[in-house]
This record gives sequence, structure tokens and C-alpha cells, in this order.
Amino acid sequence: MQQINSDLIETDLAEISGSPLINHDLAATKVSQRTWGTYNIAALWIGMSVCIPTYLLASGLIAGGMNWWQALMTIALGNIIVLVPMVLNAHAGTKYGIPFPVLARASFGTLGSNIPALLRAIVACGWFGIQTWIGGQAFNSLIVLVLPGWAVFSWGPAVGFLIFWLMNVYFIINGTESIRWLESLSAPFLIVMGLVLLYWAWNAGGGFGPILNQPSKFQTDGEFWKFFIPSLTGMVGFWATVSLNIPDFTRFAKSQRAQIIGQAIGLPPTMALFSFIGIAVTSATVVIFGEAIWDPVVLLSKFHNPFVVFLSLVSLLVATLTTNIAANVVSPANDFANLFPKKINFVRGGLITAVIGIVMMPWKLLSDYSAYIFGWLVGYSSFLGPIAGILICDYFLIRSQKLEVKDLYVRNGIYEYKNGFNSKGIISLAAGVFTALIGLIIPPLHFLYDYAWFVGFAVSFVVYYLLMKK
Repeated sequence: MQQINSDLIETDLAEISGSPLINHDLAATKVSQRTWGTYNIAALWIGMSVCIPTYLLASGLIAGGMNWWQALMTIALGNIIVLVPMVLNAHAGTKYGIPFPVLARASFGTLGSNIPALLRAIVACGWFGIQTWIGGQAFNSLIVLVLPGWAVFSWGPAVGFLIFWLMNVYFIINGTESIRWLESLSAPFLIVMGLVLLYWAWNAGGGFGPILNQPSKFQTDGEFWKFFIPSLTGMVGFWATVSLNIPDFTRFAKSQRAQIIGQAIGLPPTMALFSFIGIAVTSATVVIFGEAIWDPVVLLSKFHNPFVVFLSLVSLLVATLTTNIAANVVSPANDFANLFPKKINFVRGGLITAVIGIVMMPWKLLSDYSAYIFGWLVGYSSFLGPIAGILICDYFLIRSQKLEVKDLYVRNGIYEYKNGFNSKGIISLAAGVFTALIGLIIPPLHFLYDYAWFVGFAVSFVVYYLLMKK
């Protein structure tokens, strides 16, 4: 089936090349381009999972009151749950070689697909800003290490952010190939830094006993569940973006087996391992400093060995740069290109991402753990959960995994619906988002917001199915 679909798009390429819905970046991959095996998919996830936001995710739960095993359980469970829609949405990418915005055309229409694509792209811009802010603070700390007088400069953090932002823009303009040699080094850099921090925590904290014996701050089961439920939603929300655009990557996979096993090996175990480092180190800061320091850049600034600080900050910069390009530029660039395929290519889409990333003020999103987890992660999951529900329902239940690839790239085909928009998909999306967000307006229904991703997914899935089956 894979061979037939790929050959079909090659045969009709001349016919659809003039369509306003296709460009080089959005075109379906050929069989010869599908070279990613299980190892490559797993390595992709390891590279994306081993990042500072993962560390912040774990340390934020500790700062919020969980003990080590409660935090680790919450993260592991969230990643096992999100693996399911990840694998399901990846199926179409592997089978037909199409990216996320093109897949969305089947359920939202050839033009209506811009709605979910832009919603996902805006979230990616926020993530781009967050990663860039983290890297910028590391760069600022590096300047302070070399020039101690820089510390008194109040605009130092902003300058560090701008410099690191320009570094990202440089690699966007020069294409991902210009940074590929660094991508293979990024995860090992962060793992080494994490292990160094873990050793420091073990040594300075008097062994793992005192560190992992830090009790939960919750006095009752009710207090725990009140914190756990939105936290679990936040854990799912952490990868809710990639669970939508995973076809952007699996369109290069050799087989369904490669994408399924690769994701299962690469995602949950890596998240659990690197999260444990964040948990142990943050727990150690309570023992050593009397407070939970959840930001690794702030923690590194308390170290007195210049060589260790320098090496750690450089490692953090390299890893953050490569993760940012891979996870937060490739997909939104495709999403923005879906708006005007003939005018927006990867570079222009990437530059749009970079500019919006500043506008979204990432320093506000990282102001504290509660803004990061309950505001940012849970908030945007109310938009992405419904999209996932619609995509999965459409592909597996409505179409039984059968798509007409050619019609995904032309107007007036079977995915045209009415003037390019499938009103049933849009209504289903609105129903899911409304139900998830109503809890912010009506206090007694706040639990709907706490379960935002799950509620939105379920409501949109059911509504879409009922509307499409009429």
C-alpha cells in the first residue's frame, strides 16, 4: 500500500505541481526518502526528550509539593498516555508520506486545515520562545562567568536572549543541514550535564537517602489529587504538540513497526530517566539550600567551580539550540507554509516562528512552575486535545485509514467540502475547546479545565463521529 500511494503521487506530480496547495516541503515523501528505521525514530525522541523543559517539568512538580516517586509516577503515566495518540497520528505519515497540515485537510478541508495548523503553530512559537529564553539565560550566565562586571547590567538577560535568538535565526536561514552535526551531540551533552548535577546532588546532599526522603507537602489525599489531576494533564500537554505533527517526522519512516517501536523505546523511558535527574537534583536543593530551585540555570550560578559552570552552560546552549530547531521550527514552518504554499517555504515559516516566539513573552511563561505547568501546558492542551480527537476519529473510523493522496493537494477534490472548509470538523473543534475552557469561567466546572486535553479530545471525537456519520 505504501508503494502504491507513493507512486501515485509521483505519477500525478506534474498535474498537481501547479496547485496552490503544494510546495517542496509539503509534498508527500517518495519511497526512496523513507529511510528512518527504529533507531532513527528512537534517537529523534531521545534528542527531543533530553532537554531543559523536561528537567523543568520534573522539578516543577517537586517545587509544587510532590515527593520524588509521586512526581516520577505522574510524568511516566502522562507519557504512556500521550504515546497512544502519538502512534495513531503517526500512522498516516508513515503510510502516505504526508505531513501534519496535509493530513488535517482530510478532516478540516483543503483550506480549513489552516485552523488546526495555525493553532498548533502558535503553540510551537511559544515553545520556541521558551527554549530561546532558557538558552539566552545560559548565554547571559556565560558572559557573567567571563566578565563578572556584566552581572550588574540590568539588561543582561534581555541581551543574552537576543543573542541566542539570533543564533537560532542563523541556523533557520542556513537550513537544518547546517546544524545536523551538532544534533548528534546535543543529547549526550545534556545527559553529561545531568549526570554531573546528579553527582553533585548525591555528594552535597549526603547521598540519595536524605534527598529521596523528602516528604510530600500534601497533608491530605484531597490536596494531592487537586494537584495531581491538572499536573497529569500538563504532562500529556507537554507532548500534545508533537502528538499532532508527528507525521512531519514519521513520513520518513521505513515502516509502521519502525515508528511504533521507535517511539515506544525513545519517549517514555527517556522522559522518565531525565525527569528523575530533575527530581533528584531539585530535591537536593531543598536539603542543601533550604528551598526548591527548579531552574537549572539559577542552580548552576550557585556553583563555585568556574570550569564546571562553563562546561555545563556550553552544553546547555548547544543542546537547547539543536532541540529548538528540531522540535520547534520544522513543524510550525510547515504549518505556516500550509497557509500560502507558493509563498512561504521552510525559511520564511521558520522566521515567522522566531518573531512570534518573542511576541509571546516566554519569560512570563517561565515566571514560576505554576504558570509553566497549569497555565501554559494545561491551557494550550484544551486546543490540541480536540484536534487530536478529530484527526484520529477521521482517519481510523470515518475513512478506515484510506486517503486519496492526490485530492489532498488540489482544490475541488473530495476534501474540498464547501469552499475548502469542513464545517463539521470546525464545529467539533469548537465544541471540544468550549467544553474544556468553560471550567475557567464557571468555578464548579473547573474540573473540566483540569482535564482539558482529555475532555477536549473526547468531546470532539464523539461530536465529529456523530456529525460525519449523519
